[in-house]
Amino acid sequence: MEDPVAPGAGSPPANGNGNGNGGGKGKQAPPKGREVFRSQRRESEGSVDCPTLEFEYGDADGHAAELSELYSYTENLEFTTNRRCFEEDFKTQVQGKEWLELEEDAQKAYVMGLLDRLEVVSRERRLKVARAVLYLAQGTFGECDSEVDVLHWSRYNCFLLYQMGTFSAFLELLHMEIDNSQACSSAVRKPAISIADSTELRVLLSVLYLLVENIRLERETDSCGWRTARETFRTELSFSMHNEEPFALLLFSMVTKFCSGLAPHFPIKKVLLLLWKVVMFTLGGFEHLQALKVQKRAELGLPPLAEDSIQVVKSMRAASPPSYTLDLGESQLAPPPSKLRGRRGSRRQLLTKQDSLDIYNERDLFKTEEPATEEEEESAGDGERTLDGELDLLEQDPLVPPPLSQATLSAERVAFPKGLPWAPKVRQKDIEHFLELSRNKFIGFTLGQDTDTLVGLPRPIHESVKTLKQHKYVSIADVQIKNEEELEKCPMSLIALLKILLAAAPTSKAKTDSINILADVLPEEMPVTVLQSMKLGIDVNRHKEIIVKSISALLLLLLKHFKLNHIYQFEYVSQHLVFANCIPLILKFFNQNILSYITAKNSISVLDYPCCTIQDLPELTTESLEAGDNNQFCWRNLFSCINLLRLLNKLTKWKHSRTMMLVVFKSAPILKRALKVKQAMLQLYVLKLLKIQTKYLGRQWRKSNMKTMSAIYQKVRHRMNDDWAYGNDIDARPWDFQAEECTLRANIEAFNSRRYDRPQDSEFSPVDNCLQSVLGQRLDLPEDFHCSYEIWLEREVFSQPICWEELLQNH
Repeated sequence: MEDPVAPGAGSPPANGNGNGNGGGKGKQAPPKGREVFRSQRRESEGSVDCPTLEFEYGDADGHAAELSELYSYTENLEFTTNRRCFEEDFKTQVQGKEWLELEEDAQKAYVMGLLDRLEVVSRERRLKVARAVLYLAQGTFGECDSEVDVLHWSRYNCFLLYQMGTFSAFLELLHMEIDNSQACSSAVRKPAISIADSTELRVLLSVLYLLVENIRLERETDSCGWRTARETFRTELSFSMHNEEPFALLLFSMVTKFCSGLAPHFPIKKVLLLLWKVVMFTLGGFEHLQALKVQKRAELGLPPLAEDSIQVVKSMRAASPPSYTLDLGESQLAPPPSKLRGRRGSRRQLLTKQDSLDIYNERDLFKTEEPATEEEEESAGDGERTLDGELDLLEQDPLVPPPLSQATLSAERVAFPKGLPWAPKVRQKDIEHFLELSRNKFIGFTLGQDTDTLVGLPRPIHESVKTLKQHKYVSIADVQIKNEEELEKCPMSLIALLKILLAAAPTSKAKTDSINILADVLPEEMPVTVLQSMKLGIDVNRHKEIIVKSISALLLLLLKHFKLNHIYQFEYVSQHLVFANCIPLILKFFNQNILSYITAKNSISVLDYPCCTIQDLPELTTESLEAGDNNQFCWRNLFSCINLLRLLNKLTKWKHSRTMMLVVFKSAPILKRALKVKQAMLQLYVLKLLKIQTKYLGRQWRKSNMKTMSAIYQKVRHRMNDDWAYGNDIDARPWDFQAEECTLRANIEAFNSRRYDRPQDSEFSPVDNCLQSVLGQRLDLPEDFHCSYEIWLEREVFSQPICWEELLQNH
């Protein structure tokens, strides 16, 4: 079936022509094909009127939705299998009663018996008991009448299971399955892998996920015992227990093993969802991060934060999206002179629009502009080929960006803002730069980083410095960097996640799918009817969307926690992501019809958990599969897009070399098309990414994109002396880019060496005065020492007289 997130229903490959052969500059599609392409482009991108999306950003979706996404539709038959395994075991232990009729003590006794029966040699019997435990964690839906009851008893049972030691038992079984070399070698040899190859792993991971997700959820009605169990569970997940690695590290090792091709049968979606929720549970979500940030600023003696960014964004209104227009840098070649002469009317219209820019215009920021021309359509294909050419990602060395190019211009109208949502900020570096220019101009010399001495400067300069200092903002990162510099001077690889993200991206082509991420969604027998094929197609697309959601949320959450813990830990991981081509990968993800992606209907509501467990499944028809749900948009897809934009902002903020990567990969037209989505938070992060590029895009781009510039001015925070709209920043010097990354890497290596490496100079090594510790150390001895050990013992120990009285007197 057609991929619903492709750029426009029924549209040709986005490579500039309709034949899918690449569409080089010398090969143009026939006029008829070009007309079809133009009409489809306008239909799919220019004429869609997107309503404002009522989306509330948070740590995760609703509880039921997060539990539902754990299961693929292909697994639905296993709900019945789990119930049968439980009922067969329960009848042998309890007579004449159901689970919900038992007292709590009787329920605990039964769970203890289940855990004892897990410790059997037979793999088949062990799997049946594990399925019985999974049925309990799923809410004993056979005894429930509604979805609310299923969710209630799922949460109750998960707390009970944890208190009886289920997590430790299943963690031990998970270790066994990960180390199962026979299953790994069998999966590697198989030409096609299905869900049958990961049955045991899926059952174990499902139980662990349900434990984490249900216990993580806090409610006011929770008892003291549940609150205590939650904190105990958080501690157990956070630290290594019984000389084992932390649980999150075990899951990261599963991701690495899967991406290396050594364990292609791992159900990677479940692993990623569980890893994301474990990190969120142990480290804390976005609200907890904000509280930690406030606390850390107070500890460092910094003034409190003026606002909470997430709360400010929630109060912002979305701007009306633009239609598809040509941006500077979007085409590879300027139009020939003959075509320019044939468009004099457009040029006069351009001048007319430019002359009226200072007239107040209350229309939407983004109104319908001129339809795309043939050159613009060809340039869109060229832009995608540029990314595709550079993005045989993660398999190659770091990228060599293509040169910038010229393009046709289009004018925009400007709307002046009535109020700004953000308090302006000024960096210490900005004040120093302002005083450096002023001192050079008025007194002929500078005073370095001194921002207090204003002797010889005119009164207006004094007032300007006073205003700048009033809005000065010192971040926690600034303090940490300064502390590291004054001292004269956790490694974790997240690169494997990018490979999975690339494979799950809707714009990925078959040639780039170096890993198979569908092992836990493909059935043993492939569909034979159209209806089965449609259902599987929806399931596969949903599966990919959930993977993108979990990876984007996980990466963002980790980077934010790293940054709060120490700026150089954040920079260390960020630099690894950049060198692994994370920036063009995210741009490739957005080089599609984002509006179609966000409004995709890849769900079948009657097959979602817990709905599918409490009622007989209706007969599926083509109409019911195509209808999807009734939601205005897909929460997880909008959540993923915002996370990826926030991730891109974190990687490029104050990094001019990385900003240039956005420019040379022609991100401006890609990002501008994302403004079609009328959601304030998504638009804000798109505009932030456009703002940092404007000084590099040139004057003509700024002139022809005045409505976008106006939106940036209205919605993005201002740095008081940041002339982003004019391109005069001293940091815009291209020859400093390589030195910037090298300096950053040197600082990171110095930080890691000082914090994590053993001291190289023994003179500064701490002295260990503990006798037991010293005697317990393992010393590196030469290989031939055992041959001469007795001689050494006789010479150095037995033949040396020891005066014990003198030794005791000295002490």
